[in-house]
Amino acid sequence: MSALVSPAAPQQRRRIETAPLIVLIVLAGTVALLWWSGMAEEILAYSDDISYLTVQHLELVAWAGGLAILVAVPVGIVLSRPAFRLVSEAVMQVFNIGSTVPTLAILALSMTLLGIGTVPAVFGLWAATLLPIVRNTYAGLRAVPPHLVEAATGMGMTPRQVLWRVELPNALFVIFGGIRTALAICVGSAPLVFLIGAGGLGELIFTGISLDELPMMMAGAIPTAMLAVLVDFIVGQIQYYLVPRGINPLR
Repeated sequence: MSALVSPAAPQQRRRIETAPLIVLIVLAGTVALLWWSGMAEEILAYSDDISYLTVQHLELVAWAGGLAILVAVPVGIVLSRPAFRLVSEAVMQVFNIGSTVPTLAILALSMTLLGIGTVPAVFGLWAATLLPIVRNTYAGLRAVPPHLVEAATGMGMTPRQVLWRVELPNALFVIFGGIRTALAICVGSAPLVFLIGAGGLGELIFTGISLDELPMMMAGAIPTAMLAVLVDFIVGQIQYYLVPRGINPLR
């Protein structure tokens, strides 16, 4: 049996998302200004550090973001089931703690429990990343038109088949929206983990602030911003091509 999807959205030309474009324009303008002011050469003096710390930064984001997806998507699916809907909002508030409590406070608590280094850093970023994915997974599944579920059930599909062939394909666009938001939060929060000994581009940012060295600070801030845009763009492209045409408003 083929998957049931909601009626096709009006066909639209593929549009360039304006937010990443605006950020790229701002970054390009900043780089041009730095080059004109002569600071670009001072920033490029940290090129080896930028390369090394960018790899560390990406590793932290990959671990925290990957673990968040592996945990949050199944939790969102479980909370969307009829048997758990009465307690779903109460459980959601548990995950909301990671978003309401400042990331620095979460990292401090992680350091208290797990010491310093990569493990507490990944745990803190993971906790701060969970809510958007859980919330969007839950909301996307709840928003699936009931008549599609009823039609699939009438065709003889089991609840598991309805979930995999009907509900998840129709909720996939919303789920990806949560993943994009979560990864953007993760990339932007990752510089803070330097404060608990985990490395990353925060080493250049916070050391530059401490030493009042603007080029060093910019050597960490600009790559962090570029990484956030790049990660969002890559996930957006995956979303564009992976979500079925009939339920993808961008296609």
